[in-house]
Amino acid sequence: MDRQQIELVRSMVSCASVLVAAGFQLDQRESSRQALKFRRGGEIVIVTHDGAGWFDPLSDNKGDVFALAGLLDRVPFNVSVERVGGLAGVDCPPGFSPPRLWIRRGARPLIERWDGRPAFVLNSAAGRYLSNERALPPALLKVAARADIVRQGPQGSTWFRHEDGDGGLTGWEERGPKWRGFSSGGAKTLFRFGKPTSPRVCVTEAAIDALSLAAIERQRLDTLYASTGGGWSPSTVEAIKAIAAGAMLLAATDADPQGEVYADRLRHIADCAGCDFIRLRPRASDWNEELTGKTE
Repeated sequence: MDRQQIELVRSMVSCASVLVAAGFQLDQRESSRQALKFRRGGEIVIVTHDGAGWFDPLSDNKGDVFALAGLLDRVPFNVSVERVGGLAGVDCPPGFSPPRLWIRRGARPLIERWDGRPAFVLNSAAGRYLSNERALPPALLKVAARADIVRQGPQGSTWFRHEDGDGGLTGWEERGPKWRGFSSGGAKTLFRFGKPTSPRVCVTEAAIDALSLAAIERQRLDTLYASTGGGWSPSTVEAIKAIAAGAMLLAATDADPQGEVYADRLRHIADCAGCDFIRLRPRASDWNEELTGKTE
């Protein structure tokens, strides 16, 4: 399948469908509307983001519907795509348009939802949150706004754009005073701030941390500041491999156990890509805490 067909399958099949097909059962008592808990014996998987994502609370495993199928069946990505496609009841020929009943709830086209949000401006609720509470410099936020990698979300939140290597929208991180999440129906790849072909690449776990590190470093012109959105799907790995080729890769993940796990994965990618690697730790728990500490 080509990328368009793969994205079509992704939009059609919920992670819950994959789990039910594999013999998991929904634990209704311990589920909520935004987090469905499935059990199979001693195994537990939580389905999130309106069926688009999942995580294993007993390990670091998480990802999209293809990563879930690959983990359950222990098969490579191309095989998981075919098996997930089988659950949709189609083999996804080019130009296929699925019946609306089969599409996950909330799967309105991503670009339509992104374009429907207001442009980011400093005097908005989103702008005040990032500048006042998160201490991000107005000049840096203006640069991000001009690049259209941030949009105003609902209730004072901000949307941080994730793109594939061709600049195509795959989803967005959602952060606000009382909310954090990822776009339903979207896929985590990378939030990118800076020149795409930069010789120095800093990978963080959140877009706000990427922007915070850029502020701390006075937005180095030789650096691409990126965020995985806390995810580690196959599409994220491929995106990191692409930007790491020929560059110096810096693991700028959080200073905690999960951050160290992510840093080790980035070190492995650097080894495979044959590029230089540096572990860059914040003095606080994350880069935004370090930034806010500097501004107090």
